[in-house]
Amino acid sequence: MSYEQVLFLFPVMAGMVFSSATNSIAAEKPLIFISAFAPGEKGAIHAYQLNPETGALKQVERTADVEHPFFLAVSPDNKYLYSIHAPGKFGGKENEFVSAFELQGRTGKLKLLNRQSSLGTASCYLDIDKSGKAVIVANYTTGSVASLPVNKDGSLGEAATFIQHTGSSVNPDRQKEPHAHCSVISPDQEFVFAADLGLDKIMAYRLDSKTAKLTPSQQPFVRTIPGAGPRHLTFHPNGKQLYVINELTNSVTEFDYDPKTGILIEQETISTLPEDFEGTSYCADLKITPDGRFLYGTNRGHNSIAAYRIDDNGKLSLLEIDPSLGKGPQNLAITADGKFLLCANMPGNNVIVFKIDDQSGKLTPVGDPVSIPSPSCIMIR
Repeated sequence: MSYEQVLFLFPVMAGMVFSSATNSIAAEKPLIFISAFAPGEKGAIHAYQLNPETGALKQVERTADVEHPFFLAVSPDNKYLYSIHAPGKFGGKENEFVSAFELQGRTGKLKLLNRQSSLGTASCYLDIDKSGKAVIVANYTTGSVASLPVNKDGSLGEAATFIQHTGSSVNPDRQKEPHAHCSVISPDQEFVFAADLGLDKIMAYRLDSKTAKLTPSQQPFVRTIPGAGPRHLTFHPNGKQLYVINELTNSVTEFDYDPKTGILIEQETISTLPEDFEGTSYCADLKITPDGRFLYGTNRGHNSIAAYRIDDNGKLSLLEIDPSLGKGPQNLAITADGKFLLCANMPGNNVIVFKIDDQSGKLTPVGDPVSIPSPSCIMIR
């Protein structure tokens, strides 16, 4: 897999506010971590300060001791950051790593603690449970999921669980084999759901946070529409619905979620593209505002963000489809107050900040685009 192919094919969280005026990052200004997906010294994790009034981003730090940091996760206590690390070639023959960093106060600086194998290649997603004791990683090329325990000092232990997906689906070009594209922990911390693009399945596992071990759930998987290619998923803040963005069919599917059993029941699927669009496009990421009223999903190719209103039953209605103001919108993040949405245009090499209208949910760009090489993931803390 070439670097250029990865840029387009591959691809996240409410923010925390830091409050010490004695540090280099001012009070009440969230810290934004953005990964630059590149090999060697070009690969880095950039730290920015977000102005909560204007949405302007100011760079405060850059950590370069990480290659192809495709995806990031921050611990619930905001003391540690975890990143994919793929030295040399991303998605090659050698297993990649998950790096553990300690956040150096509120400066944006990161101190490397250790690295552990992801037990797969093209490692593309990380999530951490609310206790901060388990990190889950999804491996795209090798089609697997692994769970890693977190030590008391924030470093990572060797994988507690490794699960290899098997099978295929109907698309001969993209679905000849499993491709785990995300691994998300449920709001109740009882389950892990992994969207497998190659299988057209959402795999489900029980999570034991104390041991970081995964076991098959009562409903081991739920199928999506054949050829859909489920990529990323997110839960509604009410914990009753789960939404999946389908890369290959450019759509979002809503499932009802039963937290007692972990069972998902499909309710609807809605397009992310205009009806008259005839080009090639692939979805990437989706996010929901903290108040649960609006959902946003990205279209790479159409280069846009689809905005939806969420009704009381979890159903979606399209509001508008806005330009992402850059090529290949890869990842989204929404601030904790629901005021701003950030979009990483990965092959477009920029990050755009949009203001969210709290009544209509519509997006308005603010400030100038922030130039950054191949931004692949945004974490707000």
